[in-house]
Amino acid sequence: MISVIQRVSQARVLVGGAVIGEIGMGLLVLLCAERGDSEVQADKLLAKILKLRIFADEPGAGPPQARPPPEGLEPAAPNLLEQVWTGDRGEASRELRPTRPCAAHEVASVGASKPGKMNRSVQDVSGGLLIVSQFTLAADVSGGNRPSFTGAAAPDEGRRFYDYFVAQARRLHPVVQTGQFAADMQVHLVNDGPVTIPLRIDPLSIQ
Repeated sequence: MISVIQRVSQARVLVGGAVIGEIGMGLLVLLCAERGDSEVQADKLLAKILKLRIFADEPGAGPPQARPPPEGLEPAAPNLLEQVWTGDRGEASRELRPTRPCAAHEVASVGASKPGKMNRSVQDVSGGLLIVSQFTLAADVSGGNRPSFTGAAAPDEGRRFYDYFVAQARRLHPVVQTGQFAADMQVHLVNDGPVTIPLRIDPLSIQ
């Protein structure tokens, strides 16, 4: 069983111009059953998707904090004059120059925009799942430029495994939306990151 998951800030599926499935933050799950798949592959793939840690921790927060100036310098203050020593060949003179409103080293925002590490799953962040069937994930182009899809499950089997996968997802996760199997669909999404991860549970890997 093959899946491509995308971390999204929003995603929706349309059939005939009407929205039939829509989520906010969460995962868009493109799904393809292969020949030889069983419920075992579906269960293992779903478990992996639900536990996959691809959502960031909360970014660091806090007010801007002072950063120490470079060694030997005093922090600049706004709207003051600074003393600058100039001279040539050892003949020093002193002049006064306006300081900048804020020295580059004076203030830094600590952690306010630093992204967190990817430590949380879709379950941890209470995100949605939008599950869309896509048999073209089984494409084989090794024999030429026209893709072959013989590796995909037969339509009846593909529908059965898709329905099973969706039912299990709804049993294990509170927010699940879907496309429509075998329909001509338009999928709109905002990939957050971007983060896109292919997953596959080999039909032969589990007996």
